Amino acid sequence: MRVTLSDRDRRFIARFEDETGATARDCLVYDDEDRVVFLVAAGEMGQAVGPDGRRVRAVEESLGRTVELVEDADTPEAFVANALSPAAVTHVTISEQGDRIAYAEVPEADRGAAIGRDGRNIETARRLARRHYELDDVQLT
Repeated sequence: MRVTLSDRDRRFIARFEDETGATARDCLVYDDEDRVVFLVAAGEMGQAVGPDGRRVRAVEESLGRTVELVEDADTPEAFVANALSPAAVTHVTISEQGDRIAYAEVPEADRGAAIGRDGRNIETARRLARRHYELDDVQLT
């Protein structure tokens, strides 16, 4: 699936890449929460975060927003697990009976982290999974 980025999204990605040296494949901007989520190329998360988190903090200061990072993956199952981080996802199953739904198994102790405050973590996972793997929904089991 091809993701279409706005000019503002492209500017945010350019700023992120300049500050971190890592590749951003996508970003979601949440204006009402003053946050932006960057989809970082697989294997480049350490580069994006930087020593002691300095690079990601520099991006936050530059954009004046909270920055969250999700690492890209080669399969929809691994992608969903990464998108729900820092929750420990034990297994992801993709159901293709009509709608394409990812069922993520998360231990009870990590459900709060997977859902996030006001459901923002799971909503971010759903939006990214829809954009990059044409998944209709992400549900916790």
